[in-house]
Amino acid sequence: MKAKKMTPGQKKTKMTRREFMGSTATGAAAFMIIPRHVLGGRGYSPPSDTLNIGCVGVGGKGSSDIRSVSSENIVALCDVDDTQMSRFLNSKRNNPQQKEKFGKARKYHDFRIMMEKIKDIDAITVSTPDHTHAVIAMMAIKMGKHVFVQKPLTHTIKEARMLTQAAKKANVVTQMGNQGHAREGARLINEWVWDGAIGDVHEIHAWTNRPIWPQGIKAPEEIPSLPPTLDWNLWLGPAPWRTYHPAYAPFRWRGWRDFGTGALGDMGAHIIDQPFWTLKLGHPTSVQASSSKFTKESYPLASIVHYEFPARDEMPPVTMTWYDGGIMPSRPEELEAGRMMGDSDGGAMFKGDKGTLMYCTYSGSPRLIPEEKMQEYKRPEKSIPRSPGIHEEWIEAIKQGKKSTTDFSYSGLLTQVMLLGNIAILMKEHNTKLLWDGKKMEITNLPEANALLHKKYRTGWSL
Repeated sequence: MKAKKMTPGQKKTKMTRREFMGSTATGAAAFMIIPRHVLGGRGYSPPSDTLNIGCVGVGGKGSSDIRSVSSENIVALCDVDDTQMSRFLNSKRNNPQQKEKFGKARKYHDFRIMMEKIKDIDAITVSTPDHTHAVIAMMAIKMGKHVFVQKPLTHTIKEARMLTQAAKKANVVTQMGNQGHAREGARLINEWVWDGAIGDVHEIHAWTNRPIWPQGIKAPEEIPSLPPTLDWNLWLGPAPWRTYHPAYAPFRWRGWRDFGTGALGDMGAHIIDQPFWTLKLGHPTSVQASSSKFTKESYPLASIVHYEFPARDEMPPVTMTWYDGGIMPSRPEELEAGRMMGDSDGGAMFKGDKGTLMYCTYSGSPRLIPEEKMQEYKRPEKSIPRSPGIHEEWIEAIKQGKKSTTDFSYSGLLTQVMLLGNIAILMKEHNTKLLWDGKKMEITNLPEANALLHKKYRTGWSL
């Protein structure tokens, strides 16, 4: 029996798997899970049930990102270093099912080839050094793929803004990997502050023990042999050419301006995220910094950054001060003697006109201080939806056609605020507040500082 020919004007009605997954982000039709027995019987996975994911970057944080999305089909793994790939595939942290799944995935060095070759990738994770986040994520977004990008979202302020705009236009589901945002403590802080536990908040102090990698140093002059397993040209990506040195890769890149964003870019995504969310901060009006000595190639060993934010709806103006490199704010009088401020990695304090709330960097556990006040406080009912986890939330958002909590409309702005602090550090010799017009993306009183909002890409690379 021959298939019927389509009559003039008749439209194609069959939807491909890629079209189906793309429709979950558009909201054009109501989302639904089609019963298995309707589509293909027992054991059949409808396209709405399982995603095809390609993972770029398998070393460091990339390894845990891949494991965290391994409930889906991992169809491709990409890394510029064969040593990192082998180490990940043979890791004892992979359970037998994961080892089998990862072993079957197609392997690539170049993310561009991966995305061009495998047409049915629905989503990608990006777990590479900061300087390559934007070029990888932008290609995926333009191809209609959902994207999970490790923090910080981008290397420059302009990149953050461009990714945010592109993701909105493409209507894809995005997420930045700042896992603290998904924890219980983050929600408790919001609920307590919004409940009025410490009154109106006027000051934020946030600190970290980072950097725990070399900073404030000159680039090495010796030229060692390039490991045969590493594609150094691809590792550099859009960054200016320089010869390989283990001082840059695989981990120490964070302290170098061409590749990383220093302590503020690394940990601000966790620690600044909380007041940014709780107090609905948006763009600051000004930023000023001081720091230890540093070279033009590497960030300083220690710095302090002062932000000023305007009033937001019913919330008053607030100042936020960031400390890194072991520098910490003054100890509050109400904190009991012998009690630690934050934890060994850092922490933050909200100072309100009725009290102070303190929390730790990694546990995220909030406490009113002193402890006597915590014990007296009657906690409000939980009002914010709880998260299944930063990765699980992203996957769920794709399948249900909704936004994740740190999608680029949120994390893009957070990243701009963080990176503005780095510009203040680099401009510290001017000893002045940088006045920021967030809407225009412009530093209005020091025009030369605007050159730091973006960077020049190496030939062959672009957004």
